[in-house]
Amino acid sequence: MDEKRRDTIGRFALVVTLMATGFIAVLVKIGTTQWGSRHDQLLSIAQRSVSRNETILPNRGNIYDCNGNLLAGSAPAYYIRMDTRVPALHQKEGKLFYENIDSVSYALSAFFGDRSPKEYKELLSDGYKRGDGQLLLYPQRITHEQLKAVKKMPLFRLGQIKSGLLTKEYYQRIKPFGLLASRTVGSIYGDNGRGVSGLERAYETELKGRAGHKQVEMIDGRVIVSSNTEAEDGLDIISTIDTDLQDIVESQLLQTVSSQQADWGCCILMEVQTGEVKAIANLGLSNGEYIENKDYATTRIEPGSTFKTFSLMAVLDEGKFSLTDTLDLENGLWVYKDSKRPISDSHKHEKATVLQAFAASSNIGMAKMVTQTYEEKAERFIGKLDKMGARDSVIFQVPGTNQALINIPKDQETLSRMAFGYSVELPPIAILTFYNAIANDGKMIRPFLVKEIQKDGETVKTFRTSVVRSSICKSSTLHDVRTALEAVVWDDEYGTASVTPWGTKKAQGNMVHIAGKTGTARIHEKTGYNKNSHRYTFCGYFPMEDPQYTCICIVERPQVYTDAGIHCGGTVRRIAEKTIAHEGTISIKTRFVHPDSLLLPPIKRGKQSAIRKAAKGAELEVEYSSAEWAKVNELYKTEAIIIQENTVPNVIGMGAKDAVFAIERTGMQVRISGKGKVVSQSIAGGSAVIKGGIVKLDLK
Repeated sequence: MDEKRRDTIGRFALVVTLMATGFIAVLVKIGTTQWGSRHDQLLSIAQRSVSRNETILPNRGNIYDCNGNLLAGSAPAYYIRMDTRVPALHQKEGKLFYENIDSVSYALSAFFGDRSPKEYKELLSDGYKRGDGQLLLYPQRITHEQLKAVKKMPLFRLGQIKSGLLTKEYYQRIKPFGLLASRTVGSIYGDNGRGVSGLERAYETELKGRAGHKQVEMIDGRVIVSSNTEAEDGLDIISTIDTDLQDIVESQLLQTVSSQQADWGCCILMEVQTGEVKAIANLGLSNGEYIENKDYATTRIEPGSTFKTFSLMAVLDEGKFSLTDTLDLENGLWVYKDSKRPISDSHKHEKATVLQAFAASSNIGMAKMVTQTYEEKAERFIGKLDKMGARDSVIFQVPGTNQALINIPKDQETLSRMAFGYSVELPPIAILTFYNAIANDGKMIRPFLVKEIQKDGETVKTFRTSVVRSSICKSSTLHDVRTALEAVVWDDEYGTASVTPWGTKKAQGNMVHIAGKTGTARIHEKTGYNKNSHRYTFCGYFPMEDPQYTCICIVERPQVYTDAGIHCGGTVRRIAEKTIAHEGTISIKTRFVHPDSLLLPPIKRGKQSAIRKAAKGAELEVEYSSAEWAKVNELYKTEAIIIQENTVPNVIGMGAKDAVFAIERTGMQVRISGKGKVVSQSIAGGSAVIKGGIVKLDLK
């Protein structure tokens, strides 16, 4: 009985065990099935869901001239790609893709013109077959107007989700005036990069703005922005540069360096009383053409004879000499004590007054006065230069500005050569600052390039005139120094910037009176000073009766006829005449006397308001029409220029500013080369406007 009972219980236990095992198996199967399905579902959702952080780039601030003209600004540009993997392009065996490939290939070819429709079709087909998620449709960046046109093309008009069209936005820096003041304005490095030169670098913090951020999620093809920190655009810089005066300065300097085949040239124009720099031109020879390739205006150089003005002021202020004292100029050759290097003059004179010796730029005369005044007292000479501001820190709004290098001379021979501009180095902007103080009744002010910083048109910071020294010398000394600078230009017998032996005027002119000083310096090379290689300078101010502007012009290694008065003095004269005419403060018509003086160019085509300003400044009687855009005919009557809607305007004969305005108002972009008036344009006037297209202008 017990045995049967045990057998029955054993069988029952086996059945229960088998049933339990089966039940567990069923549960496991159910669980596996249910959770597996859920897993696939979750995985599918995860694959359709994308979350990423994106940076919102700020707009870089603009740089303007003093009249509100845009010198540098940012414009959006885009690379266009295609994600050929989007599901919509593969549904129903790629029906959407294959139905549109011919039409979109034709549209891309017709718009960009870089490939045939067949080549575009091959590009799209190959990318589709290999599942390219970043297929580059066009190798260059395109404008916002061009992007809008692309988005209207077949297939792409369906939107990103269905077509796979991808865009990557960049902000490219544009300069509507081309190379005008390009080095001063500066440049940035790379797409959305930082400023590396000029004002772009000096005001990088203000211009760059602050980036924003956003959290972007894509769920089932829907884009959801879950959080967003707005970008803060950069501030705008209002510079002291005047594009009209900059155009004058650059064109005149270009005329000089190109005609003389010089290595480089530099010119700066500054307002006397404010210190506002109205124009800076830095033109260096590169691959056969002159471009703004280096900040010559802030690079230290030996000043040559322009330093004689420093020396003259020092000795006159000491009371050791007067302008009427007589000097023995040794007929052009003199040895100081036991020096092995004689001092010579290119213009040989026996005797001359201090005034005449300075006007003739006598090295001997200046060396004699300085060595006699500071015999064994070289420290006193340096101390006097300090009081004149010659060794003050050069603070200028261009990064990398060099400081003056004027050390205590190691011996009397070095002192004798410092007197006429050797063994000392100054950047041109520092030389100009000193001469400007002479023009400004002895008050030395700091030159500056930026007037304001603005945000959304509201001023957040203002830069004002800064006085460095209220007086650089005695009033009597200042009077004598100004008299001496006038003699350089207006003493026909001695003045190095007066007239040539054959009667050609240098810095002299009937339109405006200039005072200043020439400078010639041999260039120091590895083996010493090269007697055949020179740097020429003229620094002065105008009108000398009531100075408004100070100007310096430097030309390095001219290859043709070499004379500082002709090269640099003549350049400053032309700049002075055109500047005064532009400002309308002197009559060209009534002051035009000498054929070597200003030759009036024809008035440029352009806006009639600009023509009125130019004619008023020149006191020319012009009969005006009611047209907004006009040209002046030979009878000095304005004739209307018709600018039709949706056509490219004819800007031949216009100045840069009006030409840029006329074309860019149509939605096209401008690229400028050269200076002066427009002589040719790449897309003829009357052609249909291509939104976002580029018109290249050549100026001469």
